[in-house]
Amino acid sequence: MNHPSIVARAVSVRNAPAPFAIRHLPRARLPLTALLTLAGLLLPAAASAQQADGERLFRQRCSACHTMESGQNRVGPHLSGVVGRTAGSVEGARYSAAMQESGIVWDAQSLDTFLAAPRQMVQGTTMTVGLPNAEQRAAIIAYLEGAGAL
Repeated sequence: MNHPSIVARAVSVRNAPAPFAIRHLPRARLPLTALLTLAGLLLPAAASAQQADGERLFRQRCSACHTMESGQNRVGPHLSGVVGRTAGSVEGARYSAAMQESGIVWDAQSLDTFLAAPRQMVQGTTMTVGLPNAEQRAAIIAYLEGAGAL
C-alpha cells in the first residue's frame, strides 16, 4: 500500500526538473537510482575488462600463428589493423588462393563467423583453428578492434 504523502510527493515532482525530482524521491527509490547511475559509470570499465580478456585470449589462442606487430607475419598474417582490411592483402603473408579470392573485408560480423568455423566460411583456407565459444570470440574481436584504433 502506498503512503498518501509519498503518492502526493511523487505526483507533485513528476513534471519538476530532474535535480528536484531526484532530491525528493522516496528513500526506497534512492538506492535504485544510485545503482543505475553507478552501472552507467561502470560500462566503460566493463568494455575495458573485455578488451583485457580479449588480449589474454589472443595471446593464448592466436599468438602462435599471428601477431599484433604490423609487418611481422608468422604462419598467419599480422592482425594489426585487421578490422576494415581486405582478407588476403597483407604484403609478405602466406595466404591460400581461397582467402585471397574471398573478397572479404573484415568487420566484427565477418570475423565472428570466420573465427567460429574458418573452413566453413572460406573453403580452402589454411587456418584450421576455430573458436566455438561466442564469448571468447567477442572478447578477441573487441581486442582486435581496440588494438587497431591505437
